[in-house]
Amino acid sequence: MPSLTYAGRVYDCNRGETVLDALLRQGVDMAYSCKKGSCLTCLTRCAKGRVDGRAQDGLRDTLRAEGYFLPCVCTPDDDLVLDGVEDAALYGRVRVTAKERLAAAITRIRLEPATPLYYHAGQFVNLRRADGLARSYSLASVPRLDRDLEIHIQKLPNGKMSNWLSDEVRPGDALDLQGPNGACFYLPGRPGGPMLLLGSGSGLAPLFGIARDALAAGHSGEIRLYHGSQRREGLYLRAELENVAARHANFRYFPCVSGFEPGLGDRAEPAEAAAFGDLPRLAGWRVFLCGSPPMVHAARRMAYLAGAALPDIHADAFELRELRQKPRP
Repeated sequence: MPSLTYAGRVYDCNRGETVLDALLRQGVDMAYSCKKGSCLTCLTRCAKGRVDGRAQDGLRDTLRAEGYFLPCVCTPDDDLVLDGVEDAALYGRVRVTAKERLAAAITRIRLEPATPLYYHAGQFVNLRRADGLARSYSLASVPRLDRDLEIHIQKLPNGKMSNWLSDEVRPGDALDLQGPNGACFYLPGRPGGPMLLLGSGSGLAPLFGIARDALAAGHSGEIRLYHGSQRREGLYLRAELENVAARHANFRYFPCVSGFEPGLGDRAEPAEAAAFGDLPRLAGWRVFLCGSPPMVHAARRMAYLAGAALPDIHADAFELRELRQKPRP
């Protein structure tokens, strides 16, 4: 049974148990969110011992070289000595410059980094408040078009961070930021190739950025964006997307309402049903999926079965933290 040395104390780790689960089981207060290796909130440094390669997947080369790894997906075979994370290596500061309510449950927040952030539209960042609570949010902004970073906050029941950001944060407030992370973004090349962008809820944020980034880069192939919501009022940014469609003949926007009476021009079905009904064959298409995990996981499989190549399917599911009194929708 491997041992874990953390903050000067030694803890046991059962065979097959992740480092994060072992430390949480024994009362260690560690920051974490998704527990799936997606969000990077639990990033930790190994000073001695060997961690498996999967626990460093997706990390920058500099972080890998310094021993950083993801304890939520690391099941060690060796004893590990863990160091505290150096904030300066991971986190910078951002200042809130603007807030805008886009829908009843969606708030747009703009952030100004203290130092320039080099990112792609569609990547995500981790925001952390003073008490250590951290969550991941995708970037709707485009570096070449927008001065500030832009995120969309969907207010969720029992969502500590989303409620705090939506209701309490004000322009001028400062937050810690880690990132950028993620590989769900547009890359130049194949400018004439078609693209499918499919999202639900605030999963529209990265797709909004990806679409504008591609169009600004001169992408000439067809771009279809399907956005789904249970209620019509959840179809935020509608006017902005319709304006994009009016300016670019190769961009089409499809609002989809699945749970209640749709409005004029809405598709009365889930976004994934509309998209794959319209596009039964996706060979040669680039596919971008963002939103709730069930939708993203199902859509990834459907895209593959429709002929999209695995390297052309880019997905960021909004994995949600467990241990809530009521499950998030």
